Amino acid sequence: MDKTAIQTIFLDYDGTLHDSMHIYGPAFLKAYEYLKEHHGAPEKDWTYEEISQFLGQTPKEMWNAFGKDLTEEAKNKASSIISEEMRRLIEKGEAKLFDGALKTLRRLKEKGYALIFISNCKNYYLNAHAKQFGLDELFDSMVCSETYPGVEEKHRVLSIIKQDYPEEMIIVGDRIHDIEAGKKNNIHTVGATYGFAREGELREADLLIDDIRELTDIL
Repeated sequence: MDKTAIQTIFLDYDGTLHDSMHIYGPAFLKAYEYLKEHHGAPEKDWTYEEISQFLGQTPKEMWNAFGKDLTEEAKNKASSIISEEMRRLIEKGEAKLFDGALKTLRRLKEKGYALIFISNCKNYYLNAHAKQFGLDELFDSMVCSETYPGVEEKHRVLSIIKQDYPEEMIIVGDRIHDIEAGKKNNIHTVGATYGFAREGELREADLLIDDIRELTDIL
């Protein structure tokens, strides 16, 4: 990878810029209480490490991994609880970015890179975080999977939007979906080891970083 040729940086959000468990953990647990009370979910003491495996997944992947036997009604209600609780926590100021995330984005923008937000999140989530942290002033474009109904998978969304930006490109993320998205689109990949990856998820990444601030050292 010729680092001097990079012009466009696609950035995952949860686990790459956003330390998501501050809001996702409590929201998931609230939804699980509902599922226990109304839909017979088994008693379980979830750890945040266990909950974090669902971060970065599409809703379909999350429910297939966790609650495939639940009715659609139960899934929809639990999803709504998670969404509303995260929205409440964001508005309360509970969302936290990783140390140095905003400063890193500002420095990359000052260097002239095109910065593109790409996430398997919902539109309300994107908008709430953009408002909370002023992200729309730092990113050239902000895209989430819900923007493209019926597409969802990050590699497919990336294949649609990448033509709008100058090459060379990299994608930075903490989960296997980010690395696969880059590989399937012939885009260089940077794995964020400090995020929520399971063992081995980032082994195919071209580069690894242990802190978001390292991006300004390698670019």
